[in-house]
Amino acid sequence: MIELFEHALRLYADPSRVVVRPFHLAWGGNGGHRTERIVSAVMALDTAETRAELELVLKDFEARHWQTRRVFMTRYDEIEQMLGLDGTEIGDEKRQLIGAYFCHEYSYAAAALMNPSAVPHFDQSGMPAGSQRILMSLRAVGEGHISSVAFREGIIADGNQLKLAPEPPFATATDAAGLDEKTMPEGPITVYRHRDSTLSGTVIFPITAAQSKGLEDLRLVQFHHDDGSLEWLGTYTAYNGSTIQSELLRTRDFRAFDLVPMTGPAARNKGMALFPRKVGGQYLMIGRQDGENLFLLKSDSLTHWDEGQKLLTPVFPWELVQIGNCGPPIELDEGWLLLTHGVGAMRKYAIGAVLLDKNDPSKVLGRTKEPILAAADQDREGYVPNVVYTCGAMRHGDALFVPYGVADSSVAFAFIPISGLLAAM
Repeated sequence: MIELFEHALRLYADPSRVVVRPFHLAWGGNGGHRTERIVSAVMALDTAETRAELELVLKDFEARHWQTRRVFMTRYDEIEQMLGLDGTEIGDEKRQLIGAYFCHEYSYAAAALMNPSAVPHFDQSGMPAGSQRILMSLRAVGEGHISSVAFREGIIADGNQLKLAPEPPFATATDAAGLDEKTMPEGPITVYRHRDSTLSGTVIFPITAAQSKGLEDLRLVQFHHDDGSLEWLGTYTAYNGSTIQSELLRTRDFRAFDLVPMTGPAARNKGMALFPRKVGGQYLMIGRQDGENLFLLKSDSLTHWDEGQKLLTPVFPWELVQIGNCGPPIELDEGWLLLTHGVGAMRKYAIGAVLLDKNDPSKVLGRTKEPILAAADQDREGYVPNVVYTCGAMRHGDALFVPYGVADSSVAFAFIPISGLLAAM
């Protein structure tokens, strides 16, 4: 096993982390009638009844959420627009109560926390030499096994140091402007972080029909465009309960997030990872088109991907069942460092590495014969046992910073000397 430093910090699934989300009754098919019935019933309450019901709701939920009354009022405005109500004579208490009927509380990481990716933070101001601000995406799994995207910010420093920013007491969900209250949206959509919410307290939930059962395994990369600008891009799997498709998250400021479906035969599969810049004038991806091998994909567009050429097949015992990528390739002087995952006997997952030629990534220069990380001892037990998995590491000086999921139940962190990693190939 390659020498590495495992940090003592662990992140765990936490059912106490809850957000308020819109409850879209009309998206269920016959919700329009139910919406009208509920609003009519609340409108029929007298002032005392309205106040008593609202006080009960606030007693249960106001201390658990941020700006709860404002959330209820915003939700009322959406229902008012849907039904064409004239709200000029409806008091604030009745508006808040109506809004509360069309919200629900959701524990977004009650079941599992896993599959992180790490990139340089968009704000590096004030960082001393040897330190770097980072941001991580995490796959959080809640009620109904629905996956969402959570974030954590932190700092890594020389000497294998890691410190995460504390989570705020309240988490908030991103929202989208101008949604049709009667129909679940389709296609590209933009969601927004609340102006007063920190990134570490922000969660991106499924919102379109294609995403309705989950946003899975975001692989973030800091992308360098030809004009010198930076954009943070992330491939993820959209799941609707029966089919999957790959989509692309795009953001330059982590305030607005474009969620864009990708097209082409390669986008019908999961596990796509984007190179951090063009190579040879084209965008490149690593993908797993057949569920078994790794492929190199090339495109003139970030959102359309045809089938590529086979790059890697399972060779070693720890990866004989299948191989896949563990995040975007990392550029080194020696070439492109690609972390891979392998599945072996008893469906045990392990993480390895490959070195690709810098100018022609279709050429494999080296490959670790043994895993870098594998499930062992206490790391084997959890929601899905015998799994270690990352959706993206990043370089820090002479080391690789690797956040990784453990048994789909917690997130651990390791620092790996790059020289030792290359020497093992």
